[in-house]
Amino acid sequence: MSRLTIRLPEMLHHQLVRLAQSEGVSLNQYIVYALTRQVTSAYTVEALSETTRDRQKEFFNTLLQSLGQASAAEIEVVMAEREFVEPEESLTSEVISRWQERMSNKKTSSSESQ
Repeated sequence: MSRLTIRLPEMLHHQLVRLAQSEGVSLNQYIVYALTRQVTSAYTVEALSETTRDRQKEFFNTLLQSLGQASAAEIEVVMAEREFVEPEESLTSEVISRWQERMSNKKTSSSESQ
C-alpha cells in the first residue's frame, strides 16, 4: 500500500470528514473510495437507451450501404495495412473473461425481465 500526503483546502477537508462520518468510515477509507469511484467511472460500460441503440444501428447500416462490397483481395490488403496495437498490460485474459461473464449475465437478466 502506498502513502500519499496532499494539501486540501479547509472547506474540502471538512466536507470530506462529514461525508466519511455519514458513511460510518474513516476519512482515509472515504477518500480511497471516492478516488476509486472517480478512476473507475472512466472505464464503466453503460447500457445505451433503445433510441440511441436504434439510431446507431441505423447509422451503421447506412454506412455499410454507402461503402458497398469489397472483394476478398481488397479486404486482405486493408487488413495487412492496419496498425497493430498491443493490449494494455492490465487487460489480462482473466479480466476479459470476467467482463464477458458480466456482460452475459446482464443479457440474461435483461431478457428474463422482458
